Amino acid sequence: MEARITLLPGDGIGPEIVAEAKRVLDTIADKFGHQFETPSCPMGGNAIDEFGDPLPPQTLETCKDSQAILLGAVGGPKWDDPSAKTRPEAGLLKIRKELGLFANLRPIKPYSELLDASPLKREIIEGTDILFFRELTGGIYFGDSGRMEHPDGEKAFSVMTYTTSEIARIVRLAAESARNRGGKLTSVDKANVLEVSRLWRQVAEDVVKNEFPDIEYEVVLVDAMAMHLISRPSDFDVVVTGNMFGDILTDEGSMLPGSLGLLPSASLGESGPGLYEPIHGSAPDIAGKGIANPLATILATAMLLRHSLSLETEAAAVEAAVASVLAAGHRTADIAAGGTSISTTEMGNHVIEALLA
Repeated sequence: MEARITLLPGDGIGPEIVAEAKRVLDTIADKFGHQFETPSCPMGGNAIDEFGDPLPPQTLETCKDSQAILLGAVGGPKWDDPSAKTRPEAGLLKIRKELGLFANLRPIKPYSELLDASPLKREIIEGTDILFFRELTGGIYFGDSGRMEHPDGEKAFSVMTYTTSEIARIVRLAAESARNRGGKLTSVDKANVLEVSRLWRQVAEDVVKNEFPDIEYEVVLVDAMAMHLISRPSDFDVVVTGNMFGDILTDEGSMLPGSLGLLPSASLGESGPGLYEPIHGSAPDIAGKGIANPLATILATAMLLRHSLSLETEAAAVEAAVASVLAAGHRTADIAAGGTSISTTEMGNHVIEALLA
């Protein structure tokens, strides 16, 4: 296969972790006979410094002309001035909009060797393997909002809206994934209170009933789901929900494995390239020290291979290599629990060695 994968190293530790992910992609290409073109483009704070724009037009065009995009991280204290004309995060919002990325996927799968790093008891977290589908471009974050005068002082409002098609496309994507995984889909809403959630529930049930009658389907209220995530997370397979609920639940779920350094994510649209990245930030406090954990970014390449390039064997090989490295006891500082740790590059070396073994 020939494919163009645009790299957006970004800020902070972004360039360090993306460099290791590129080495993994190069290894996969050599091992399986592919040709991956990997242009690197500025985005985020570095792009503001150089171009005055967190997402320069040429970067966007290169991304649009790709099969997939791998992002490191954007932002940092240098660009946190609230009075600034623009911020690094604006580039991330713009690229999602320009590429029509409506579905955010976050896997929550703790590794057996690191179960004791979880804030939950081993017997609760063991066996957890959840894939969250969060609707990314609708809901209250994108509805009308504002302030107006009120006898009490001011009145503020934010409007949550969803259309039938917006709900159907994310549920359909999640249901397809459930069919290929454990065969169970959980839809999360607040239909006992919100009219928007009543439409969500109606559309979701119609999609599953008419198009995916072979999968197990359940509905859980968002407040109950927040409790279930910390009391019985291993009961869930694929979970689909709206933008705000997904924002909160996926952040809660990210704490289950015990380290953000192991969690990737993907943002997908109906067509065009997907955007893949670790869920952690740019970590400016450790940037340039060579100690960042590259595994979340490497696991993001596995998602990239699976979802954008349909290379399941190659994706599974990357995931198996990471599991093998962790089983061998190799740890960066964030997951070493005060024990012996290795550098960013050394961790990349071990993953590549496992791929070639």
